[in-house]
Amino acid sequence: MILATWNINGVKARLESALTYLRQQSPDVICFQEIKSVDDGFPTSAFQDIGYNVATNGQKGFNGVAILSKSPLEDVVRGLPGDDADQHARWIEASVPLGDRMVRVVSLYLPNGNPIGTEKFSYKLAWMARMRLRAKQLQQDEMPLVLAGDFNVIPESVDAKRPAAWVNDALFQPESRAAWRTLVNEGFTDATRACHPGPGVYTFWDYQAGAFQKDDGIRIDHILLSSQAADLLVASGIDRATRAQEKPSDHVPVWVKLAG
Repeated sequence: MILATWNINGVKARLESALTYLRQQSPDVICFQEIKSVDDGFPTSAFQDIGYNVATNGQKGFNGVAILSKSPLEDVVRGLPGDDADQHARWIEASVPLGDRMVRVVSLYLPNGNPIGTEKFSYKLAWMARMRLRAKQLQQDEMPLVLAGDFNVIPESVDAKRPAAWVNDALFQPESRAAWRTLVNEGFTDATRACHPGPGVYTFWDYQAGAFQKDDGIRIDHILLSSQAADLLVASGIDRATRAQEKPSDHVPVWVKLAG
């Protein structure tokens, strides 16, 4: 199984790029973030026409997540439990078949949290605490579990070309990074780092100041694998070429290959 995740930054604006990527790379499952579309407005038929089943948790104008799979999606859950007042569309999960077993897949869009010192940063940390609790709950099923998406966390200094530029940003705060480590320490493997431990591994380049041309990037899009899923890990990669396209997303796809 090839499973990818991509913050598409507006599915309607990036529809042709997304379809081209799926036709060329043909992942079995892809998780989208920032679809910026209500469920009824998502271009489901365009993806169905090239062989994908679609499940969305949408929101008008911003946020929004989706899971697309060549195989049927089962037991779809929309929304992160733990706060009934939270109306942001940032979480969707579903089960997909892999050989003779099922894999639980989550597509998530973690809050940005800026500016620090405001309720937005508090919301980010509270959301991460809820995510950890839900992840622990899903682990109890002992089904291979994949958490994929835009985590809006730079885990370590090596995950930024210029770490000093991010010291006042919510993505690189000690609290954000500690919450990430707490999650990983629940028994998850960072698939990208397991396969590519060195520097220069980025998934996001800002639109400003020629960041992509300078390779002035950060790594904030991640795929975390439970122990059962990590046992199946064959390879992982980042498809940087999409960032060089016309009118690209500022994020690029991240993928893993799991043995069936």
